[in-house]
Amino acid sequence: MLGTLPRSLDLLRAALLPDGRLVDVAIADGTVTRVAAVGTLHASPERTLDLDGRLLLTAPAEPHAHLDKALSADVIRPPLGDLGSAIAAWAEHAATMTVEDIADRARAQALAMLAAGTTAVRTHVDVLSGHGDATVDEATRGARALVQVRAELAGLMDLELVALAGPHAPDEHVEAVLDLGVDLVGGAPHLADDPNADVDRLLAIARRRGLGVDLHADESLDGPVTLDHYARSVRDWPRDRQYSAGHCVRLGTLQPGRLAEVVADVLAADVGVITLPITNLYLQGWQHPVATPRGLTTLRALLDAGVRVAAGADNVRDPFNPVGRSDAFETASLLVTAGHLTPDEAYGLVSDGARSVMGLPAAGAVPGARADFVAVDATGVTDAIANAPAGRLVVAAGRLVAATEVQRTVAAPNPVPSRGTAPASENTPRSAPAHENTR
Repeated sequence: MLGTLPRSLDLLRAALLPDGRLVDVAIADGTVTRVAAVGTLHASPERTLDLDGRLLLTAPAEPHAHLDKALSADVIRPPLGDLGSAIAAWAEHAATMTVEDIADRARAQALAMLAAGTTAVRTHVDVLSGHGDATVDEATRGARALVQVRAELAGLMDLELVALAGPHAPDEHVEAVLDLGVDLVGGAPHLADDPNADVDRLLAIARRRGLGVDLHADESLDGPVTLDHYARSVRDWPRDRQYSAGHCVRLGTLQPGRLAEVVADVLAADVGVITLPITNLYLQGWQHPVATPRGLTTLRALLDAGVRVAAGADNVRDPFNPVGRSDAFETASLLVTAGHLTPDEAYGLVSDGARSVMGLPAAGAVPGARADFVAVDATGVTDAIANAPAGRLVVAAGRLVAATEVQRTVAAPNPVPSRGTAPASENTPRSAPAHENTR
């Protein structure tokens, strides 16, 4: 339901921080100004949000989405399968899409993510060139839709757009998409006949435009590696823009010596790596029915080396991933179970790590940080990831932008008769259901 939010705030009262402190958080102009013991800070009632002991976390940021593809699975009805089959199913459907259809699905997906706590999204948008034979008008349908949605969500969500140029997308189509106000240059060079040549082509466009780059990189368990070529190419580029790579699945199957070389190049160039567990776990490994590989990048090696790492969901309910809850807690949970990270590390990758790779200002309960938060009924980070409580309060730049309340009714268990008491007959009324408001 769309309501009367947002509501500007000066104070978050009685917030539980991950370190166990119960605090008040003062906010001014969208920025945290003070964090103090509970009960010591004050503001007018209409600009105060009482969290009543809810866990206050830095709001998640989604570093790699595909809003133009989201929520299309029910229409496409794609076969289950690997990356190749997903690309084929999407390409067939993409030829039929309108700007309005793309915008409607993208808007619905973005608002679902906002309700779940995500206040910033970087989304790729396809340059819809077909096999290179589309008109400029056809090629820019997705970009026009997402530029529209970005304007509609301004002030509620930070939405950053990446031009996803496939190997067949002519440079003129990429330039036309960028002319609409798309923020970054992207592509999938590993799908090209000459992957490194396609890296060079896309980087040349970014250099001409003075833009950052976010490439899909090495999204396979075997085959060529392009990430090190990309990293070496941008090592001396200006640092006032972001350079990142999503997927990087191939790193997870490299031998230690080769892996160390690639990680060293990535670190030297300060290229952020974005891991996408739910989609890569789904797409990778179909050809390995025995000892199926995880299909993730090498998280521990990257983190231990000091590489900036982020995590996202990637696709949601489209040919590349038929499921997904639009929830960063789902991503964090997969990082724990499949990526073997600690819960704190996992949540860091969907919040602070994601914001870093996206080039966003730091957020959280620290003076000077942006007031972007999600508050949930949980005792700590592990509890929040494990249970993903549905009841949530979402604050973006100091404004309450989403609130979800849940009421749960659970039947009470049968009473256990005390020793020496006859069991109740079948006709004995059972106790009334227990009711619980979970906020």
